[in-house]
Amino acid sequence: MEKLIRSFLGGVAFYTVIPLSIYWELEIERVARWAPVIGLLIGGLLGLSDVALEFLKIPILTRSALIIAIGIGLTGGLHLDGVIDTADGLAVTQKERRLEVMKESTVGAFGTIAAAVLLVLKTAALGDIQLHRWLALMLAAGWGRWGQVLAIALYPYLRTTGKGVFHKQNLRCPQDVLLGLFFLLGCSGIFFWLEPQQWWEGIIVVLGNGAIAFLTGYWFYRQFQGHTGDTYGAVVEWSEAFVLCLLTGFLHR
Repeated sequence: MEKLIRSFLGGVAFYTVIPLSIYWELEIERVARWAPVIGLLIGGLLGLSDVALEFLKIPILTRSALIIAIGIGLTGGLHLDGVIDTADGLAVTQKERRLEVMKESTVGAFGTIAAAVLLVLKTAALGDIQLHRWLALMLAAGWGRWGQVLAIALYPYLRTTGKGVFHKQNLRCPQDVLLGLFFLLGCSGIFFWLEPQQWWEGIIVVLGNGAIAFLTGYWFYRQFQGHTGDTYGAVVEWSEAFVLCLLTGFLHR
C-alpha cells in the first residue's frame, strides 16, 4: 500500500506542477497507469475553480477561458507542448524527417496554429456546457489521459530516449489500462445518477468518450507509425477537446 501511494503521488508530481517531491519520497517507475486518475483529479480541481468563478459572477465564456488557462498552468503546459511539436512534425511532407523536426526547440507556424485551434475549440465547447460543468471537466481530463495510456500500451515507441521511454517500458497490460478504465466508468456513472431519465445519453457518452480516446491515439499512430512523448501529449489534448465537444450535445441545456 505504501508503494502504491508513493507511485500515485509520483504521478501527481510528474503530470502536474504540484511540488510533492519536496515533502514525499516518490515512485515514478509506473506513473503512466495513474494518468486517468490524475486527470479526474485535475478535472475536479478545475471544477472547483469554475464554481468559485461562478460565485464571483464571471460570465460563462470568460470563465471557460480562465478554466482552460488554469488547466494549462496546473500541468505546466506538458501536453500542450506535445501538440505544438506534433503539429510541426505533421507539417513535414517527408515522413522520415518528422521526428527530427519535432525535436527542434523552435516553434513553427503549424504548431502555433494547432495550439490556437485547440484552445479556441476547448474554450468554445466548455462555454456551451451549462449543466454539470465540473463533471464535464473531469470526464474530459480523465478520458484524454486514458487515451494516452492506450497509445502507450498498443503502439511502438519511436525513440530510444525521451520522456516516454520509461512509460513504454514499465506499463503492464492489461491491468494498467483497466485501472484507469475502472475509475473512469465509476466517474461516468455519476451522469446516470444526475440524469436518471436520460440513461441512454449516458451510454452514448461513455461509448463516445472511449471511442475518442482510442481513435485519437490510433490516428497519430497512422501518421507516424508509432508514438513519441510529444504524440502522447497530443493525444491527451485533442481527446480532451473532442470529449468536450461531444458533451456539448448532452450538457448544454
